[in-house]
Amino acid sequence: MPRKEGQKLKLLALLEILARETDEAHPLSVPRLVEMLRERGINAERKSVYDDIETLNSIPDAGFEIVQQRGRGGGYYMTDTPFELAELKLLVDAVYASKFITANKSKTLIRKLGRFTSRFREAELNRTVLVSGRIKSQEERFLYSVDALHAAITGGWQVQFTYCEWNLDKKMTPRHGGRLYRVSPWALVWENGNYYLIAYTEGHLRHYRVDKMQQVVPLEGEAREGADEYAEFDVNAYTQQMFGMFNGPLKKVTLKCENRLAGAMIDRFGTGPALVPYAGGESFVITVDIQVSPQFYGWVAGFGTGIEILAPAEVRAEMCRTLDTLEDLYR
Repeated sequence: MPRKEGQKLKLLALLEILARETDEAHPLSVPRLVEMLRERGINAERKSVYDDIETLNSIPDAGFEIVQQRGRGGGYYMTDTPFELAELKLLVDAVYASKFITANKSKTLIRKLGRFTSRFREAELNRTVLVSGRIKSQEERFLYSVDALHAAITGGWQVQFTYCEWNLDKKMTPRHGGRLYRVSPWALVWENGNYYLIAYTEGHLRHYRVDKMQQVVPLEGEAREGADEYAEFDVNAYTQQMFGMFNGPLKKVTLKCENRLAGAMIDRFGTGPALVPYAGGESFVITVDIQVSPQFYGWVAGFGTGIEILAPAEVRAEMCRTLDTLEDLYR
């Protein structure tokens, strides 16, 4: 092996050892580093390892630093790795919480994320308690569908797919006899643990759950439509107006809420809408744009007497009919 090539290999091996086998609590002495290099079939002298560490630290914008810890039990360890441990934990939690990522794929992704820190800290990423009781997708093809959709969005193409739904046998079956949907994709949205495609079709923007899409194919050369509509589209407002991503007529709804629910309203609708004190001071009024659907009425009912729909009259009346229907059902 040429000397220059061997030197590069030694640098890479040393970098891997420092990244995976060291942290502040587990420094390695230079003699131990020499030994570990030898275990990998690479001969090195102590002086060359000192020089290699200096070389690695001199790489501009490398995203890491190799620090010397002096004293008994001291040595060298890597800090400032590409991801802080807290950042990796955040990413791992997101993977665990994602319903659309299968259990097997979750384990694979988390194992890969673990390689961005030392093997000692990697154990802290084993947060499987978060998976307990959580429904995870059984469909491994989901990631390929997402990849195809990203390719179409980047390329500005239309896509086609079959859209499915669950049947009583707990299997995904195509809607409308397997008819191919053809839409113009514009954005992917992660909402309530699910991935949704925002796409233009038949004169307006609508959404599709990506895990229910199968046989996703970008139609290269078929330019997507709806640019003007998407330019005026507000994704945040769209998701705030909808409940469980169920469509309904858009209405400006006024709600009277007990003061204790201020946080719940801000979580749902953001900090934009005003919270106006109501007569008596124990409640407030908020007016928001909502796509009114049965899921919205269920959301209101979930707060019991804490929320009252004040306007418009037709939405208030529909809430009464919904409650009457439920009362008849359980009477």
